[in-house]
Amino acid sequence: MKLFLIILTTLIFPIHASIIGSELIDQTCKRTPYYELCVWSLLSNPQSFNTDINGLAKIMVYSIEAKASRGIHRINNILEHGQSIKAKDRQRLKDCGNRYRAIIKGDVPESIEAIRTGNYKFAEEGSFDAANEAMSCEEEFIGGSSPLSDTNVAVHDLSIVAASIVKIIINS
Repeated sequence: MKLFLIILTTLIFPIHASIIGSELIDQTCKRTPYYELCVWSLLSNPQSFNTDINGLAKIMVYSIEAKASRGIHRINNILEHGQSIKAKDRQRLKDCGNRYRAIIKGDVPESIEAIRTGNYKFAEEGSFDAANEAMSCEEEFIGGSSPLSDTNVAVHDLSIVAASIVKIIINS
């Protein structure tokens, strides 16, 4: 009988935790402006199922970091292989790289540390700063000719979702 309970517990607890985690994700994401992005980002990270709302906020901030890192990689690729890039566009791309480095080295660590210490206003500001950096990169390219538009929008939207989750924490 004891063995049966152990087996049953090891099978049911993860399922129960997943259901509870899914409910928290759904309820949290419903309170953000980009529901689908929020759900997709959190469901793609297995840690989302076994955490609280602070953990969800951290996961979203790390999603910003991952997307910004891919943005830097993309910028470097374009600069390295784009021989026909105009000098102004080359400089704009370098400026965008600096903005993405600011997200990775400044905004993300500030937000993570602020969540860890319970200083949620700084976490919210760090996430908003990342959103602004991404949009500033987009605005570097006049007329919507940015080769980074999808990355800029993704970093912006992830940052807004992260800030929204932090705002939920602040208001609860």
